Amino acid sequence: MITDTIAAIATGMTSAGIGIIRISGADAFAIADKIFTSYSGDKVCEFKTHTIHLGNIMKDGHPLDEVLLSVMRGPHSYTGEDVVEINAHGGMYLCNAILETVFDAGAVPAEPGEFTKRAFLNGKMDLTQAEAVMDLISSKNEYAVKNSMEHLSGRLRNKINDLRERILYETAYIESALDDPEHFDLTDYPEELDVKVNAMLDEIERMIELSKSGRIRKDGIRTAIIGKPNAGKSSILNMLSGKETAIVTDIPGTTRDSIEESVRLGELQLNLTDTAGIREADDEVERIGVERALKISADADLILFVVDSSIALDDNDKKIMDIIKGKNVVVLFNKTDLDTVVSPDDILRILGNVPLVEFSKNDDESDKRLEEVLKEVFINKDTALNDESVMTNSRQLRELKMAQQSLMNVLRSIENFMTEDFFSIDLTDAYKHLGFIIGEEIDDDLADMIFSRFCMGK
Repeated sequence: MITDTIAAIATGMTSAGIGIIRISGADAFAIADKIFTSYSGDKVCEFKTHTIHLGNIMKDGHPLDEVLLSVMRGPHSYTGEDVVEINAHGGMYLCNAILETVFDAGAVPAEPGEFTKRAFLNGKMDLTQAEAVMDLISSKNEYAVKNSMEHLSGRLRNKINDLRERILYETAYIESALDDPEHFDLTDYPEELDVKVNAMLDEIERMIELSKSGRIRKDGIRTAIIGKPNAGKSSILNMLSGKETAIVTDIPGTTRDSIEESVRLGELQLNLTDTAGIREADDEVERIGVERALKISADADLILFVVDSSIALDDNDKKIMDIIKGKNVVVLFNKTDLDTVVSPDDILRILGNVPLVEFSKNDDESDKRLEEVLKEVFINKDTALNDESVMTNSRQLRELKMAQQSLMNVLRSIENFMTEDFFSIDLTDAYKHLGFIIGEEIDDDLADMIFSRFCMGK
């Protein structure tokens, strides 16, 4: 049972025009009455719900700040409890002074994420919606905001609930048939269950596939810039980031370690890593850099392969192309402002039909051409991401895969002519893992871990 009335600063811990102190719990109105004097003369406990009132926060009989105080009566509030929000002037000293006054009046400090945790425990939202709140706060692009709002609307919860209801129906049917075989015929049931489970697995597989593209769109594209020494990788990093992030010289092998930078190209976020030029290196430090470059490219969502068009392809270029063939590659045909001795066909004959963008540090349109190509690769082809609520949370995805495995076990039991009670065991397991996604089945330790990642005051 939640008995304490909690309080915290709900806005950023910095000086700003407005700072909000949030109070939630059974004693929220009584605590506010101890410290707030309204210009109307009315008491907070008498205010109508969802109203705002002008007055002063008082400390030791003197006004501390002129504020607007909002009142939201439970259960029609964010937490489902009585909530008061004090909109004060946003100086950090002032906000902390008001918060201390609230504590002196009987509130206790809120834990990170405790307001949202109470909303979850009071049935105001399920776990996917609660986690969407954190995703919304940490959103880095338009897609992340849109997908978080889809989750907040309950679309993901509805998908999971639909799967659980279908599983529960089959489990109940099996249990009823085992208890009352005279009225429930299981003769053709395994074949019928096979069709239904396969349909559910198709839906789960689609959710898993969409989650891969959704994660890229939400968190950014892990992008490795690779090429042989002096191909122009560091210049491209600097050009895309708009600052001198990497050292650029005519000396081959200048970049020996990976350099990371996050940049925006339209709707896309690229988490760029400039890597050491790939070649046979005698220097131990450079050799380590080359090995690191190869590992980064192996783990990347996207490889930007930089080719110096003013120098003939050599063994280093061919080695790189052998390594990246079949991966998600965009060729940056660099230094096109110089006399070119390499043809795009020379590259595409080896790599196949991959996107190729002509690039030059003297061409202001280079980054726009790259943006259009990446938009086609990561946005236009995944139109489903624009219309569906996509699972991008790793915890949720892990439980979905566990449910998928349990349903696959049902199919194996059907293939092996096992008895129906074996079906019921794995169906129940799938039901449980889907329940973990929305928080229908969750223990206290997991809830504490999830909400501890929230910011204070949310």
